[in-house]
Amino acid sequence: MVYIPTKQLTVEQFIAQYGDDLRYELADGELVDMEPTGPHEAVSGKVAARLILAIAQANHPWLIPRTCLIQPELSTATARRPDVIVLDETELSEEPLWQRQSIISSAKSIKLVVEVVSTNWENDYARKVEEYANFGIPEYWIVDFRGLGGTAFIGRPKQPTFIVATLDGYDYNQVQYRLGQPSQSPLFPELSLQLDDLMPR
Repeated sequence: MVYIPTKQLTVEQFIAQYGDDLRYELADGELVDMEPTGPHEAVSGKVAARLILAIAQANHPWLIPRTCLIQPELSTATARRPDVIVLDETELSEEPLWQRQSIISSAKSIKLVVEVVSTNWENDYARKVEEYANFGIPEYWIVDFRGLGGTAFIGRPKQPTFIVATLDGYDYNQVQYRLGQPSQSPLFPELSLQLDDLMPR
């Protein structure tokens, strides 16, 4: 991810200028180029495919939109574009912008957010952890398939890591999984998912 030096943007200006461009999100008024690579997109696609199957098998009224922005109600200058997001379709009628734009402004609509780690790993491990927890998103997955995160987050030696974070009050409880270790998700208890299943070929 690259921060692009520019004048500060409001969420409305960002949506008008970059809302349809999947490369960008907004953080505190600054335009962020997420620079998605092929392997990054392959991992995101594999996560989404596994989740779509799990949602269908459990018969949940949930969906994964192709594109979606998160605009927290209290934020005036941030609009996040998660790599994968699971929405509760029964809550979307209460979303003020949903009928016109793929924008979510209520945490009640969100079941899960997934971020696939790229070179600007600090956002996924620190900034977004805080933002998503403050917003009230119940579950957050971090897929660090290249082991890019700092050792304070993924330990030493650095290696591919999959984190399932569940909201407990105002903070996330985080559990790390490495290659060969089956993960456990409170949201998807029947889903047997390993980091190995998500790695690019």
